[in-house]
Amino acid sequence: MAARRATSKLTKALKKTAEKVVVDPFLKSYIPAGKAVPAPPLGPMLGARNIQIGQFCKDFNERTKNIKKGIPLPTRIWANPDKTYKMIIHKPPLTYFIKQAAGINRGAMKPGKETAGKISLKHVYEIAKIKSEDPCWENEDMETICRSVIGAAHSLGVEVVKSLSAEEYKEFLDERRQIVDEQLTELEESRAAKMLRVVQ
Repeated sequence: MAARRATSKLTKALKKTAEKVVVDPFLKSYIPAGKAVPAPPLGPMLGARNIQIGQFCKDFNERTKNIKKGIPLPTRIWANPDKTYKMIIHKPPLTYFIKQAAGINRGAMKPGKETAGKISLKHVYEIAKIKSEDPCWENEDMETICRSVIGAAHSLGVEVVKSLSAEEYKEFLDERRQIVDEQLTELEESRAAKMLRVVQ
Protein backbone atom coordinates (compact mmCIF):
# COMPACT_ATOMS: atom_id res chain seq x y z
CA MET A 1 0.00 0.00 0.00
CA ALA A 2 2.80 2.40 0.94
CA ALA A 3 4.60 1.51 -2.28
CA ARG A 4 1.49 2.43 -4.30
CA ARG A 5 1.23 5.82 -2.60
CA ALA A 6 4.90 6.53 -3.25
CA THR A 7 4.49 5.53 -6.91
CA SER A 8 1.36 7.69 -7.21
CA LYS A 9 3.15 10.73 -5.73
CA LEU A 10 6.12 10.15 -8.01
CA THR A 11 3.84 9.89 -11.06
CA LYS A 12 2.09 13.17 -10.16
CA ALA A 13 5.43 14.92 -9.67
CA LEU A 14 6.66 13.64 -13.04
CA LYS A 15 3.48 14.83 -14.78
CA LYS A 16 3.87 18.33 -13.30
CA THR A 17 7.48 18.43 -14.45
CA ALA A 18 6.58 17.17 -17.91
CA GLU A 19 3.83 19.79 -18.30
CA LYS A 20 6.29 22.64 -17.78
CA VAL A 21 7.64 23.56 -21.19
CA VAL A 22 10.97 25.33 -21.20
CA VAL A 23 10.85 28.20 -23.70
CA ASP A 24 13.96 29.80 -25.15
CA PRO A 25 14.22 33.38 -23.81
CA PHE A 26 15.38 34.61 -27.25
CA LEU A 27 12.76 35.43 -29.88
CA LYS A 28 13.17 36.47 -33.53
CA SER A 29 10.10 37.81 -35.28
CA TYR A 30 8.94 40.13 -38.06
CA ILE A 31 6.61 42.72 -36.56
CA PRO A 32 4.82 45.35 -38.69
CA ALA A 33 5.90 48.90 -37.78
CA GLY A 34 3.40 50.64 -35.51
CA LYS A 35 1.06 47.64 -35.53
CA ALA A 36 2.20 45.43 -32.64
CA VAL A 37 -0.93 44.00 -30.99
CA PRO A 38 -1.42 41.44 -28.19
CA ALA A 39 -3.30 39.12 -30.57
CA PRO A 40 -1.72 35.99 -32.10
CA PRO A 41 0.89 35.26 -33.26
CA LEU A 42 2.87 37.87 -31.28
CA GLY A 43 0.90 37.78 -28.01
CA PRO A 44 1.29 34.05 -27.26
CA MET A 45 5.00 34.12 -28.19
CA LEU A 46 5.61 36.96 -25.71
CA GLY A 47 3.36 35.42 -23.05
CA ALA A 48 5.29 32.14 -23.19
CA ARG A 49 8.41 34.12 -22.26
CA ASN A 50 6.68 35.98 -19.37
CA ILE A 51 6.92 39.35 -21.15
CA GLN A 52 4.17 41.84 -20.36
CA ILE A 53 2.43 41.87 -23.72
CA GLY A 54 0.64 45.22 -23.44
CA GLN A 55 3.79 47.03 -22.35
CA PHE A 56 5.84 45.43 -25.13
CA CYS A 57 3.31 46.46 -27.81
CA LYS A 58 3.24 50.01 -26.45
CA ASP A 59 7.07 50.21 -26.44
CA PHE A 60 7.40 48.74 -29.93
CA ASN A 61 4.75 51.01 -31.44
CA GLU A 62 6.34 54.05 -29.77
CA ARG A 63 9.81 53.17 -31.11
CA THR A 64 8.47 52.62 -34.65
CA LYS A 65 6.07 55.59 -34.83
CA ASN A 66 8.32 57.43 -37.33
CA ILE A 67 8.36 54.48 -39.75
CA LYS A 68 5.64 53.88 -42.33
CA LYS A 69 2.97 51.68 -40.70
CA GLY A 70 2.93 48.04 -41.72
CA ILE A 71 6.55 47.73 -42.90
CA PRO A 72 7.88 44.37 -41.63
CA LEU A 73 10.70 44.92 -39.15
CA PRO A 74 12.98 42.06 -38.06
CA THR A 75 12.95 42.25 -34.27
CA ARG A 76 15.17 40.44 -31.77
CA ILE A 77 13.84 40.07 -28.22
CA TRP A 78 15.64 38.70 -25.14
CA ALA A 79 13.41 37.92 -22.15
CA ASN A 80 14.83 38.32 -18.63
CA PRO A 81 13.65 36.30 -15.60
CA ASP A 82 12.28 39.49 -13.95
CA LYS A 83 9.77 39.96 -16.86
CA THR A 84 11.82 42.73 -18.45
CA TYR A 85 13.21 42.42 -21.97
CA LYS A 86 15.78 43.77 -24.37
CA MET A 87 14.56 44.61 -27.87
CA ILE A 88 16.59 45.33 -31.01
CA ILE A 89 14.68 46.50 -34.09
CA HIS A 90 16.49 46.09 -37.41
CA LYS A 91 15.86 47.83 -40.73
CA PRO A 92 13.33 46.11 -43.04
CA PRO A 93 14.62 43.00 -44.86
CA LEU A 94 16.54 43.24 -48.15
CA THR A 95 13.61 41.73 -50.05
CA TYR A 96 11.34 44.58 -48.91
CA PHE A 97 13.73 47.26 -50.18
CA ILE A 98 14.36 45.42 -53.46
CA LYS A 99 10.64 45.02 -54.19
CA GLN A 100 10.07 48.71 -53.35
CA ALA A 101 12.92 49.81 -55.63
CA ALA A 102 11.69 47.55 -58.45
CA GLY A 103 8.07 48.69 -58.01
CA ILE A 104 6.74 45.14 -57.60
CA ASN A 105 4.61 43.40 -54.97
CA ARG A 106 6.03 39.89 -55.36
CA GLY A 107 9.09 38.16 -56.73
CA ALA A 108 9.24 35.78 -59.68
CA MET A 109 7.52 32.40 -59.38
CA LYS A 110 10.48 30.85 -61.24
CA PRO A 111 13.60 32.91 -60.39
CA GLY A 112 16.29 32.46 -63.03
CA LYS A 113 13.70 31.67 -65.71
CA GLU A 114 11.70 34.89 -65.54
CA THR A 115 12.36 38.50 -64.58
CA ALA A 116 10.02 40.00 -62.00
CA GLY A 117 11.58 43.47 -62.09
CA LYS A 118 14.75 45.48 -62.51
CA ILE A 119 16.86 47.69 -60.25
CA SER A 120 19.91 49.78 -61.03
CA LEU A 121 23.34 49.67 -59.39
CA LYS A 122 22.42 52.98 -57.73
CA HIS A 123 19.45 51.21 -56.06
CA VAL A 124 21.80 48.45 -54.89
CA TYR A 125 24.17 50.99 -53.33
CA GLU A 126 21.36 52.93 -51.61
CA ILE A 127 19.86 49.73 -50.15
CA ALA A 128 23.31 48.61 -48.97
CA LYS A 129 23.86 52.02 -47.34
CA ILE A 130 20.61 51.67 -45.35
CA LYS A 131 21.32 48.05 -44.36
CA SER A 132 24.87 48.92 -43.23
CA GLU A 133 23.27 50.60 -40.18
CA ASP A 134 21.94 47.22 -38.95
CA PRO A 135 23.96 45.63 -36.12
CA CYS A 136 24.46 42.41 -38.11
CA TRP A 137 26.08 44.34 -41.00
CA GLU A 138 28.10 46.93 -39.07
CA ASN A 139 31.41 45.02 -39.40
CA GLU A 140 30.99 44.37 -43.14
CA ASP A 141 32.33 46.57 -45.93
CA MET A 142 30.02 48.11 -48.56
CA GLU A 143 31.15 45.70 -51.28
CA THR A 144 30.06 42.68 -49.22
CA ILE A 145 26.69 44.25 -48.44
CA CYS A 146 26.18 45.20 -52.12
CA ARG A 147 26.93 41.59 -53.14
CA SER A 148 24.30 40.41 -50.63
CA VAL A 149 21.75 42.85 -52.09
CA ILE A 150 22.50 41.58 -55.62
CA GLY A 151 22.18 37.96 -54.43
CA ALA A 152 18.83 38.69 -52.77
CA ALA A 153 17.65 40.47 -55.95
CA HIS A 154 18.53 37.43 -58.08
CA SER A 155 16.68 35.11 -55.68
CA LEU A 156 13.56 37.27 -56.19
CA GLY A 157 13.99 37.22 -59.96
CA VAL A 158 14.95 40.91 -60.04
CA GLU A 159 17.58 41.84 -62.62
CA VAL A 160 20.35 44.27 -61.64
CA VAL A 161 21.26 46.66 -64.50
CA LYS A 162 23.68 49.60 -64.83
CA SER A 163 20.93 52.14 -65.49
CA LEU A 164 17.16 52.25 -66.02
CA SER A 165 15.09 54.35 -68.38
CA ALA A 166 11.74 55.32 -66.82
CA GLU A 167 9.74 54.81 -70.05
CA GLU A 168 11.25 51.41 -70.87
CA TYR A 169 10.75 50.22 -67.32
CA LYS A 170 7.10 51.34 -67.33
CA GLU A 171 6.54 49.26 -70.49
CA PHE A 172 8.28 46.30 -68.84
CA LEU A 173 6.08 46.57 -65.72
CA ASP A 174 2.89 46.76 -67.83
CA GLU A 175 3.90 43.55 -69.66
CA ARG A 176 4.87 41.96 -66.35
CA ARG A 177 1.45 42.72 -64.82
CA GLN A 178 -0.23 40.71 -67.58
CA ILE A 179 2.13 37.77 -66.95
CA VAL A 180 1.48 37.91 -63.18
CA ASP A 181 -2.30 37.99 -63.76
CA GLU A 182 -2.02 34.88 -65.97
CA GLN A 183 0.12 33.11 -63.34
CA LEU A 184 -2.37 33.94 -60.58
CA THR A 185 -5.25 32.64 -62.72
CA GLU A 186 -3.34 29.38 -63.31
CA LEU A 187 -2.67 29.07 -59.57
CA GLU A 188 -6.35 29.54 -58.73
CA GLU A 189 -7.35 26.94 -61.32
CA SER A 190 -4.84 24.39 -60.00
CA ARG A 191 -6.01 24.99 -56.40
CA ALA A 192 -9.63 24.54 -57.47
CA ALA A 193 -8.71 21.30 -59.27
CA LYS A 194 -6.95 20.00 -56.13
CA MET A 195 -9.99 20.84 -54.01
CA LEU A 196 -12.23 18.91 -56.42
CA ARG A 197 -9.92 15.88 -56.16
CA VAL A 198 -10.03 16.04 -52.36
CA VAL A 199 -13.84 16.30 -52.29
CA GLN A 200 -14.31 13.35 -54.67
